[in-house]
Amino acid sequence: MAANVRVRRPATPPPGLPHVAPSSHKYPPIRQDHLSADERREAASKGYGPGRRSHSPGGLTITSGEWKLLAVVLLIAIGVRMFRISKPDSVVFDEVHFGKFAARYIKTRYFVDVHPPLAKLLITAAAFISGFNGDFDFKEIGKVFENAPYVAMRMVPATFGVATIPIAYLTLRALDCRATTALLASIFLTFENGLVTQSRHILLDSPLVFFTALTVFFFVGFSNEDKKEPFTNQWWTWLALTGLSLGAVVSCKWVGLFTIATVGVCTVLQLWLLLGDLRVSPRMWTRHFFARAVCLILIPILFYMTMFQLHFLILGSSGEGDAFMSSEFRQTLGRGMEDTYADVALGSDITIRHLNTQGGYLHSHAHNYPGGSGQQQITLYPHRDDNNLWRVLNATVDNYEQYDYEHKPIVYIDHGSHIKLRHLVTDRGLHSHEVRPPISDVDFQNEVSAYGMPGFIGDINDDWVVEIEKGDSSDKESGKRLRTLRTHFKLRHLNTGCYLFSHNVKLPEWGFDQQEVTCNKNAVKDNSLWYVETATKHPQLSADAPKVNYKIPGFLSKFWELQQVMWTTNAGLTDRHVYDSRPLTWPSLRRGINFWVKDHRQIYLIGNPFVWWLSTASVITYMIVRGFLLLRAKRGYRDFDNTKVVKYDSLCGFLFVGYCMHYFPFFLMGRQLFLHHYFPALYFAILLNCAVFDLATSTLRPKIRLQVAAVLMIIAVITYSKFSSLAYGNPWTKQKCSNAQWVKTWDFACNEFFEDYSQYSGVTVPTLNRSTPMATIGGEPGGRAAIVVEDKLGQDGVVPPENEQNTAVPIGVPEPGRDVFAKDEQKEIKSQMRVSQDVPVNNVDKKEISAVTFEPTSAAPEEKKEEVKLQAGGMSATGESEGQARPEVTGILEKEIEVGLGEDHRKSHGPLDHEEAIADQVAHELYPEARDVE
Repeated sequence: MAANVRVRRPATPPPGLPHVAPSSHKYPPIRQDHLSADERREAASKGYGPGRRSHSPGGLTITSGEWKLLAVVLLIAIGVRMFRISKPDSVVFDEVHFGKFAARYIKTRYFVDVHPPLAKLLITAAAFISGFNGDFDFKEIGKVFENAPYVAMRMVPATFGVATIPIAYLTLRALDCRATTALLASIFLTFENGLVTQSRHILLDSPLVFFTALTVFFFVGFSNEDKKEPFTNQWWTWLALTGLSLGAVVSCKWVGLFTIATVGVCTVLQLWLLLGDLRVSPRMWTRHFFARAVCLILIPILFYMTMFQLHFLILGSSGEGDAFMSSEFRQTLGRGMEDTYADVALGSDITIRHLNTQGGYLHSHAHNYPGGSGQQQITLYPHRDDNNLWRVLNATVDNYEQYDYEHKPIVYIDHGSHIKLRHLVTDRGLHSHEVRPPISDVDFQNEVSAYGMPGFIGDINDDWVVEIEKGDSSDKESGKRLRTLRTHFKLRHLNTGCYLFSHNVKLPEWGFDQQEVTCNKNAVKDNSLWYVETATKHPQLSADAPKVNYKIPGFLSKFWELQQVMWTTNAGLTDRHVYDSRPLTWPSLRRGINFWVKDHRQIYLIGNPFVWWLSTASVITYMIVRGFLLLRAKRGYRDFDNTKVVKYDSLCGFLFVGYCMHYFPFFLMGRQLFLHHYFPALYFAILLNCAVFDLATSTLRPKIRLQVAAVLMIIAVITYSKFSSLAYGNPWTKQKCSNAQWVKTWDFACNEFFEDYSQYSGVTVPTLNRSTPMATIGGEPGGRAAIVVEDKLGQDGVVPPENEQNTAVPIGVPEPGRDVFAKDEQKEIKSQMRVSQDVPVNNVDKKEISAVTFEPTSAAPEEKKEEVKLQAGGMSATGESEGQARPEVTGILEKEIEVGLGEDHRKSHGPLDHEEAIADQVAHELYPEARDVE
């Protein structure tokens, strides 16, 4: 048995012989990064190159030479963004209201904007540090800055524009692209004319693009850490920074929600892949889920709410935004209401507010409807005023004596009580009848008016029935009888059965733009609810009768109410604008935006055509190639087993998702849109373009690849320089401007420029034969298209006005150049004040409180024609200073300015294809001096 045991072979080499190293060809050294076949397949599925287990921490492998190169690129970006940033020294485009918001912050006057506050707070901080006192009003495009640190304010978006460049470089390096590719992206972004123009002014899009880029960079770093080893300190750092950046991007503009969607889609994909990985236990998957939920959902929400908390803390006093907020909200703005009596009875003097539209108080004034019954107007008015006061009386029939509320026992207003409401100032009753209202002229709506005279107790059409809808849970009596602030009720007309009703419809000029009130037989309940805001002391009430006031809202209530106001107003920006555009035209760069025209110079937002079109072509190329690969996979080809295909499919797919998330949602919006809304999507398109370049040059030698990239960079710089005059407002010639109009829809103001550069030396007066667009006619919703009318003053020998501004951008339209929440500054004139021709009116800076009647003299119309002249972007009264203007002329001019020289210009003058003829006709009407010379 022992003989069958095989003797063990001695070790090699045999004992006693010197050690001989095996030959390298027979025993190759084991590589530290050697992967088995299964490991290679797993690495390929994650997009790694051959032989690579993972990325380095954060996915960044930057050499010292690259850091030096990046420093040079950064210096170039600073030069491009900061060059002549002090020019122009006048207001440009949306600086009209973003600069004004900074002034409101410094003055602590409450305002409302459709955008969150972060970017505006950063601009305000720069202004405050630079000593801005908030006195400059940023009133109109072209207004010269005085005592305003506009350079410091412009430096904020410019700094964010510069910082975007290295972020893009690091992002592509973290995505495992080559240094040449990252450099190409940096140069493309540096010399992208549209981004340059947008980052040089007091606007919000540059911070938005920066935080979008920063979020992408942090998320890529986190994803690389997640592939290596989760739940390390570096892993948590990248994830938390991603959440903070998400909060910052959505706190600049709501467009940041698209960035959140991009990160959200990729996060869901990560969790889905982890769920299918059998090596990840359910407990570990739950940790992944909650870590991402806390950092990518909770942290952004807390950051966003913190910005609004700062917003509320700074804006602690009353301002122009009060009218958009509820009465409870106003209590926190330093203009709170005093305590008022809780009980309402016959004989109480009350004010009544509409519940739903926040249009204001039930109001009347001594002005009649121009049609219908011709009786006294009833409106909704948003400000407190004596014309909001009504006295509650018992309903009567003919020859019925009124109840002696001063001496007889008090009678409260219960559900089903029949009452009359008597307007205290004009001594007329709230009245309705079978007459159609002036605006909502339909069969189921009746006119509501004030009817009667002193001593007339009224008729049955003055009688209303109180129907209590609900009371406050803290006040049981409020559900049984009318209680101030606590009871919501409806008023049903006794004779016709309709309900007192109001909605978001404004009366025309004759109704002072106040909200319409009707009596609706088919009334929506929400628009038929009212409540009593104030009640004076009733003669029969004791001195210690209970009083009530609005409840002071907490932060969450204020925050949620402001979000609703912002959403409603943002969705309501549907008016046409002369420079608005639709998303379908953005990738082709069909049209830009005119920012500023003055002194024979222009700032026009237009992208770098080479960078723009090349990026669009890359997006289309990716879609075609990806579709082709899907078809090949369907036919059995195994392209996705190739590590290079997997890597670039993952890389380009991520950037393509970001592009789609920031572009296609705009197709769902009916609101007003502009070219600058495309900039976040453009950032992803440029990165995708460079990723396509990285793939296309992956088989080339590094030297050849660098040469190809250099050619592309040179073309981008040359194209940038060709349009740089429009970015900086530099002198240009008509010939160069015309040559630069590569697309017929690029509407540069070429006629503004001189024929030769030498003409710019020492020029102080505008030349003649100009064709600056000075006014926009049309563009109303549902009406004809907007038409830009040329200013003919200054042509044919007619001398232009001395203080004329040559800005071509129209004023008074939503989004660009106008704060949709701001009210025109008007006179504060007490209700029913009648101004004769001998009484001066000096308080012109306050807002109008109620309807006002002026008594113009017979000479007023002629004086009006002589004292009205047009300015760039709008119309103003001249001839006399504001302090010297006669009141009757001032009243006429205020109304003339509001309507744009009359009703005729709001009517449609012909079909849409006769725009040139219409423009010529309107120009004759707007500029009679030029017409007379002709």
